[in-house]
Amino acid sequence: MFFQYGEKEIEYLKQKDKRLADVIEKVGFIEREVDTDLFSSVVHHIVGQQISTKAQATIWQRMNDNLGVINADTVLAAGIPHLQSVGITFKKADYITDFAKKVKEGIFDLKEIWNKPDEEVIADLSSLKGVGVWTAEMILLFCLQRPNVFSYGDLAIQRGMRMVYHHRKIDHKTFEKYRRRLSPYCSVASLYFWAVAGGAIPEMKDYAPKRIGKGNS
Repeated sequence: MFFQYGEKEIEYLKQKDKRLADVIEKVGFIEREVDTDLFSSVVHHIVGQQISTKAQATIWQRMNDNLGVINADTVLAAGIPHLQSVGITFKKADYITDFAKKVKEGIFDLKEIWNKPDEEVIADLSSLKGVGVWTAEMILLFCLQRPNVFSYGDLAIQRGMRMVYHHRKIDHKTFEKYRRRLSPYCSVASLYFWAVAGGAIPEMKDYAPKRIGKGNS
Protein backbone atom coordinates (compact mmCIF):
# COMPACT_ATOMS: atom_id res chain seq x y z
CA MET A 1 0.00 0.00 0.00
CA PHE A 2 1.25 3.47 -0.90
CA PHE A 3 0.73 6.91 0.64
CA GLN A 4 -2.59 8.12 -0.72
CA TYR A 5 -2.68 11.38 -2.66
CA GLY A 6 -3.93 12.56 -6.03
CA GLU A 7 -4.78 15.44 -8.35
CA LYS A 8 -6.35 17.59 -5.62
CA GLU A 9 -3.11 17.75 -3.60
CA ILE A 10 -0.88 18.06 -6.67
CA GLU A 11 -2.87 20.91 -8.21
CA TYR A 12 -3.00 22.79 -4.91
CA LEU A 13 0.78 22.59 -4.45
CA LYS A 14 1.45 23.57 -8.06
CA GLN A 15 -0.71 26.67 -7.72
CA LYS A 16 0.96 27.65 -4.45
CA ASP A 17 4.57 27.16 -5.51
CA LYS A 18 6.00 27.48 -9.02
CA ARG A 19 9.35 25.85 -8.21
CA LEU A 20 7.67 22.87 -6.55
CA ALA A 21 5.29 22.70 -9.54
CA ASP A 22 8.32 22.27 -11.81
CA VAL A 23 9.67 19.49 -9.55
CA ILE A 24 6.31 17.70 -9.55
CA GLU A 25 6.20 17.82 -13.36
CA LYS A 26 9.70 16.37 -13.67
CA VAL A 27 9.45 13.71 -10.96
CA GLY A 28 5.88 12.57 -11.62
CA PHE A 29 3.72 10.57 -9.23
CA ILE A 30 5.60 9.16 -6.22
CA GLU A 31 4.78 5.80 -4.68
CA ARG A 32 5.93 5.55 -1.06
CA GLU A 33 5.00 2.48 0.92
CA VAL A 34 3.04 2.84 4.14
CA ASP A 35 2.45 0.43 7.02
CA THR A 36 -1.02 1.01 8.45
CA ASP A 37 -0.44 -1.29 11.44
CA LEU A 38 0.54 1.14 14.19
CA PHE A 39 2.29 -1.37 16.45
CA SER A 40 4.33 -2.76 13.57
CA SER A 41 5.15 0.75 12.33
CA VAL A 42 6.50 1.89 15.71
CA VAL A 43 8.66 -1.22 16.02
CA HIS A 44 9.88 -0.85 12.42
CA HIS A 45 10.96 2.74 13.04
CA ILE A 46 12.77 1.86 16.27
CA VAL A 47 14.60 -0.96 14.44
CA GLY A 48 15.66 1.45 11.68
CA GLN A 49 17.20 4.15 13.89
CA GLN A 50 20.86 4.97 13.14
CA ILE A 51 21.32 2.12 10.64
CA SER A 52 21.18 2.02 6.85
CA THR A 53 17.96 1.36 4.94
CA LYS A 54 19.47 -1.91 3.70
CA ALA A 55 20.34 -3.08 7.23
CA GLN A 56 16.87 -2.10 8.42
CA ALA A 57 15.25 -4.16 5.65
CA THR A 58 17.42 -7.20 6.49
CA ILE A 59 16.68 -7.06 10.22
CA TRP A 60 12.98 -6.40 9.62
CA GLN A 61 12.74 -9.47 7.39
CA ARG A 62 14.46 -11.56 10.07
CA MET A 63 12.02 -10.28 12.69
CA ASN A 64 9.04 -11.17 10.52
CA ASP A 65 10.49 -14.61 9.77
CA ASN A 66 11.14 -15.25 13.49
CA LEU A 67 7.97 -13.82 15.01
CA GLY A 68 5.51 -14.44 12.18
CA VAL A 69 3.41 -11.43 13.17
CA ILE A 70 4.79 -8.29 14.82
CA ASN A 71 2.48 -7.51 17.72
CA ALA A 72 2.61 -7.07 21.50
CA ASP A 73 2.02 -10.78 22.17
CA THR A 74 4.77 -12.06 19.85
CA VAL A 75 7.28 -9.45 21.05
CA LEU A 76 6.69 -10.27 24.71
CA ALA A 77 6.77 -14.01 24.03
CA ALA A 78 10.11 -13.64 22.23
CA GLY A 79 11.90 -11.76 25.02
CA ILE A 80 14.87 -9.41 24.77
CA PRO A 81 17.62 -12.01 24.05
CA HIS A 82 15.64 -13.49 21.16
CA LEU A 83 14.94 -10.03 19.74
CA GLN A 84 18.67 -9.29 19.91
CA SER A 85 19.38 -12.48 17.97
CA VAL A 86 17.83 -10.98 14.81
CA GLY A 87 20.44 -8.22 14.85
CA ILE A 88 19.13 -5.37 17.00
CA THR A 89 20.88 -3.86 20.02
CA PHE A 90 19.91 -4.55 23.62
CA LYS A 91 18.68 -0.96 23.92
CA LYS A 92 16.35 -1.26 20.92
CA ALA A 93 15.10 -4.66 22.12
CA ASP A 94 14.35 -3.02 25.48
CA TYR A 95 12.49 -0.12 23.81
CA ILE A 96 10.38 -2.52 21.74
CA THR A 97 9.60 -4.73 24.75
CA ASP A 98 8.66 -1.71 26.86
CA PHE A 99 6.30 -0.54 24.08
CA ALA A 100 4.72 -4.01 23.88
CA LYS A 101 4.16 -4.01 27.67
CA LYS A 102 2.49 -0.58 27.55
CA VAL A 103 0.17 -1.78 24.77
CA LYS A 104 -0.60 -5.06 26.53
CA GLU A 105 -1.35 -3.32 29.83
CA GLY A 106 -3.54 -0.69 28.14
CA ILE A 107 -1.22 2.18 29.07
CA PHE A 108 -0.77 2.98 25.37
CA ASP A 109 -4.00 2.71 23.36
CA LEU A 110 -3.27 1.95 19.70
CA LYS A 111 -6.85 2.59 18.55
CA GLU A 112 -7.23 5.89 20.37
CA ILE A 113 -4.20 7.38 18.58
CA TRP A 114 -6.01 7.34 15.23
CA ASN A 115 -8.61 9.82 16.48
CA LYS A 116 -6.21 12.37 17.96
CA PRO A 117 -4.90 15.55 16.25
CA ASP A 118 -1.32 15.53 14.93
CA GLU A 119 0.20 17.39 17.90
CA GLU A 120 -1.27 14.95 20.41
CA VAL A 121 -0.16 11.95 18.37
CA ILE A 122 3.41 13.29 18.29
CA ALA A 123 3.32 13.93 22.06
CA ASP A 124 1.98 10.42 22.78
CA LEU A 125 4.41 8.63 20.48
CA SER A 126 7.45 10.61 21.61
CA SER A 127 6.64 9.72 25.23
CA LEU A 128 7.59 6.12 24.36
CA LYS A 129 11.13 4.91 25.03
CA GLY A 130 13.25 5.22 21.90
CA VAL A 131 10.77 7.40 19.97
CA GLY A 132 11.65 11.06 19.43
CA VAL A 133 9.73 13.79 17.64
CA TRP A 134 11.21 12.97 14.21
CA THR A 135 10.30 9.28 14.51
CA ALA A 136 6.80 10.25 15.67
CA GLU A 137 6.43 12.53 12.63
CA MET A 138 7.49 9.71 10.28
CA ILE A 139 4.91 7.39 11.87
CA LEU A 140 2.33 10.14 11.50
CA LEU A 141 3.06 10.25 7.78
CA PHE A 142 3.91 6.66 6.84
CA CYS A 143 1.41 4.87 9.09
CA LEU A 144 -1.46 7.21 9.90
CA GLN A 145 -1.13 8.92 6.48
CA ARG A 146 -1.77 12.40 7.88
CA PRO A 147 -1.76 14.97 5.06
CA ASN A 148 0.16 17.84 6.64
CA VAL A 149 3.40 16.42 8.09
CA PHE A 150 6.50 18.59 7.60
CA SER A 151 9.53 17.68 9.70
CA TYR A 152 12.08 20.39 10.44
CA GLY A 153 14.26 17.70 12.02
CA ASP A 154 14.54 15.77 8.76
CA LEU A 155 17.88 16.62 7.14
CA ALA A 156 16.87 15.19 3.75
CA ILE A 157 13.82 17.46 3.61
CA GLN A 158 16.04 20.43 4.41
CA ARG A 159 18.47 19.35 1.68
CA GLY A 160 15.64 19.00 -0.83
CA MET A 161 14.37 22.45 0.07
CA ARG A 162 17.81 24.00 -0.37
CA MET A 163 18.00 22.39 -3.80
CA VAL A 164 14.52 23.50 -4.89
CA TYR A 165 14.64 27.05 -3.53
CA HIS A 166 18.41 27.72 -3.87
CA HIS A 167 18.85 28.52 -0.18
CA ARG A 168 22.24 28.11 1.48
CA LYS A 169 20.51 27.24 4.74
CA ILE A 170 16.98 26.43 5.90
CA ASP A 171 16.54 28.05 9.28
CA HIS A 172 13.39 27.64 11.36
CA LYS A 173 11.83 30.91 10.16
CA THR A 174 12.35 29.98 6.50
CA PHE A 175 11.00 26.49 7.12
CA GLU A 176 7.84 27.86 8.73
CA LYS A 177 7.30 30.19 5.76
CA TYR A 178 7.18 27.19 3.43
CA ARG A 179 5.06 25.20 5.90
CA ARG A 180 2.40 27.94 5.77
CA ARG A 181 2.57 28.05 1.98
CA LEU A 182 2.31 24.29 1.44
CA SER A 183 -0.27 23.50 4.14
CA PRO A 184 -2.55 21.57 4.31
CA TYR A 185 -0.62 19.19 2.02
CA CYS A 186 2.89 19.30 3.45
CA SER A 187 3.11 15.48 3.47
CA VAL A 188 2.95 15.37 -0.32
CA ALA A 189 5.45 18.24 -0.57
CA SER A 190 7.74 16.21 1.73
CA LEU A 191 7.65 13.29 -0.70
CA TYR A 192 8.96 15.56 -3.45
CA PHE A 193 11.67 17.16 -1.28
CA TRP A 194 12.88 13.66 -0.35
CA ALA A 195 12.90 12.69 -4.03
CA VAL A 196 14.96 15.77 -4.96
CA ALA A 197 17.39 15.18 -2.07
CA GLY A 198 17.83 11.60 -3.31
CA GLY A 199 18.85 12.74 -6.80
CA ALA A 200 15.56 12.38 -8.70
CA ILE A 201 16.46 15.47 -10.78
CA PRO A 202 20.21 15.09 -11.50
CA GLU A 203 20.79 18.69 -12.61
CA MET A 204 19.66 20.09 -9.25
CA LYS A 205 22.38 20.83 -6.71
CA ASP A 206 22.61 21.53 -3.00
CA TYR A 207 23.33 25.19 -2.28
CA ALA A 208 24.68 24.60 1.23
CA PRO A 209 28.14 26.14 1.72
CA LYS A 210 30.96 23.65 1.24
CA ARG A 211 32.64 22.64 4.47
CA ILE A 212 36.40 22.99 4.45
CA GLY A 213 37.89 20.19 6.49
CA LYS A 214 41.43 19.66 7.69
CA GLY A 215 43.59 16.71 6.74
CA ASN A 216 42.95 14.10 4.10
CA SER A 217 39.50 13.88 2.55
